[in-house]
Amino acid sequence: MSVNYEYTGGAYDEEALLALLDNRQYSVFMQTVEELNPVDVAEFFGRLPEERQAAVFRLLKKDTAAEVFAELESDVQERLIHAMSDREIGVIVDDLFSDDAVTLLGEMPSSVVKRIMKNAKPETRAEINRLLSYPEDSAGSVMTGEFLELRKSMTVTQAVETIRKTGLDKETVYVAYVTDAQRRLEGVVSLKDLLFAAPDAIIEDIMETNITSATTHDDQETVAAAISKYDLLVMPVVDMEGRLVGIVTVDDAMDVMEEEATEDIEKMAAILPTDKPYLKTSVSETVKARVPWLLILMLSATVTGAIITHYEAALGTWVVLTAFMPMIMGTGGNAGGQSSMTIIRSLSLGEVVPGDVLRVLWKELRVSLLCGIVMGLATFVKVFLIDLHADSANLIVAAVVSLTLVVTVVLAKLVGALLPIAVKKVGLDPAVMASPFVTTIVDALSLLLYFKIASLLLGI
Repeated sequence: MSVNYEYTGGAYDEEALLALLDNRQYSVFMQTVEELNPVDVAEFFGRLPEERQAAVFRLLKKDTAAEVFAELESDVQERLIHAMSDREIGVIVDDLFSDDAVTLLGEMPSSVVKRIMKNAKPETRAEINRLLSYPEDSAGSVMTGEFLELRKSMTVTQAVETIRKTGLDKETVYVAYVTDAQRRLEGVVSLKDLLFAAPDAIIEDIMETNITSATTHDDQETVAAAISKYDLLVMPVVDMEGRLVGIVTVDDAMDVMEEEATEDIEKMAAILPTDKPYLKTSVSETVKARVPWLLILMLSATVTGAIITHYEAALGTWVVLTAFMPMIMGTGGNAGGQSSMTIIRSLSLGEVVPGDVLRVLWKELRVSLLCGIVMGLATFVKVFLIDLHADSANLIVAAVVSLTLVVTVVLAKLVGALLPIAVKKVGLDPAVMASPFVTTIVDALSLLLYFKIASLLLGI
């Protein structure tokens, strides 16, 4: 029995789309898909059984197919490419924006890349190769070459006509760039400016010449941060001679920020970064990403064991000291982790630079002293009155634990603040100095302090 479904707008109905396919109402399905956002259609394709994806994808219109293809997960893209003819591959790749094509090639195996490049038009291959020549994670590697160009001698009427003729295949029509004959960037004009200007106004008179731009070798994270800082829809990218060669759009900037944030989180959790979603990553790949750091941290933790072994005799005399070791080590790790995470985040946002190290240390010193004193007093009350019960012998033990805690918190916060800055200064990623690494360092230092203070006050 045939069932009729009507698209009513809003979020897509997965069951309704499947029913249209199952009942072979392909024309209605195509009409419905045309009304949907390509991201939603791509999500629907990701949920289809693998054996149906290629057949359903062939139902899409040419322009829609390219938009949807750009939003698909890389494993679905690869599956579709294997099912496509050479002609179909050429059509899809030539319809993709250049930055989407570069992203596609970066996620495909070499055999698939060769087939894609073989079937692309010469001009498409040239543009892709140009973008691939830029360093990884640079502005040049994420920019697109499809942008609007105007001349400053044009009138508004001529500019609008140029946009109508050339804008259909551009990444955005909301911003146009004014260049000279050598494509050097001279100004920028928005679609809003053109709409509200007099038809005979000259572009040179209405364009903005104070332009925020990036160079092809700027770090992509820096460019994304600048787009966010200045509330831009598009960032122009120029080469070393000041010639306009591409643009980075706000959606690309959001992707970069998401990737960088994910990478930092993985590093902070002592995991080697991966570019695949969690459920798309195999067990073996996940193990490879986690084991190296676990081994490093495990080996570094043997220092803690060596310290405990060295003071084994003292622990035998004052067994009660053993009970407070986890609290001291845990508190130190937590305190160091707070500082390191705060500084890492500030470094990534540009709120702190390595030159601010003295200001950071001075602030953390004051913060850590106050935190340490508060926690030391609370610990003294707990240890002396509750854990050990009040007497003269336990008074000294409580003092040892409390004083160690104060010094540990101060030292941990200073280490947690200093290490990310030092790593940033030498050009490495400060995220590697996050909680696991800082905790391991602070654990060893806190034990050394604990036993040194106990030796002085208890005479062991």
